[in-house]
Amino acid sequence: MPTYEYKCNGGHQFETRQSIKDKPLSKCPECGRKCHRLISGGSFILKGSGWAKDGYSSGGEKKSSGGEKKSKPKE
Repeated sequence: MPTYEYKCNGGHQFETRQSIKDKPLSKCPECGRKCHRLISGGSFILKGSGWAKDGYSSGGEKKSSGGEKKSKPKE
């Protein structure tokens, strides 16, 4: 279940876990004032030599660490 951030018109922020199908909260659970959902960054981060750097996103040809494509051996 995702966690959503909200900002209250009273000036404070809070987080709540809700289903994707749930409607956004309209009132702050602490003070009862209006609140709105904030847009925040996701928690999914790729670090290191990810799949895009290794060439998996460009049709399957792997790239060397120097950024040049490896050539196929001639037969």
